[in-house]
Amino acid sequence: MKIIDIYNILDELSPFELQEKWDNSGLQVGTFYEEPENVVLSMDIDAELLERVPANTLLIVHHPLIFSPLKSLNFSEYPSILIREMIKKNISMIAMHTNFDKTHLNRYVAHKILDFESAICDDFICYYDVDMSFEEIADLVKKNLNLPILKSVKTKERIKRVALTTGSGGSLIKEVKADLFLTGDIKYHDAMEAKAVGLSMIDIGHYESERYFAEILASHLKKYEIEVIITPSKNPFEYL
Repeated sequence: MKIIDIYNILDELSPFELQEKWDNSGLQVGTFYEEPENVVLSMDIDAELLERVPANTLLIVHHPLIFSPLKSLNFSEYPSILIREMIKKNISMIAMHTNFDKTHLNRYVAHKILDFESAICDDFICYYDVDMSFEEIADLVKKNLNLPILKSVKTKERIKRVALTTGSGGSLIKEVKADLFLTGDIKYHDAMEAKAVGLSMIDIGHYESERYFAEILASHLKKYEIEVIITPSKNPFEYL
């Protein structure tokens, strides 16, 4: 099967046209007419992954390696240092980022990991009606996402509606219509804004909330008889 055939299946599963304007999902390295010997799924690309995967592999990842236009290929800088290794080993790459968030990842984390039901999805934000205390949801999030610490902003004791966006959703605060917003990468000024408008927040981690990408995609690709290798990504952060 050529890369174009796999790309078309991915596009049917999670249309690339759904990606945000600032995103860069799609084929980033390689050519559509290669016929890869292996297909590897991963959340990210790093040097350790490129060392492990065999030559002539197609990587399907969540986070694009190339976001901004490259003005040069300085092989001592990121991401060129990784692109050089990919070219050496004839490794191709397709990214499925914001399109996959919208079609699969947000719902999966809410339903399969946090056991929320009855979703109403509005682009990046999924809403769930609940009747739980803030502490009950905090305990659920910490346990089910296996978070070593929990960073939060508490403005309400009782939560009737939860909003969820995996990855980094702080820029969406003004759009959220809920009592509690679950997202990752909450910054200091995000917390200040949320507190001012009475929105509770719990940081569900960027890596921790998106690490399910490969297993979700693998379950769908089985239907097309595409054999894949799942390579778990490592969290770049360490908690001391």
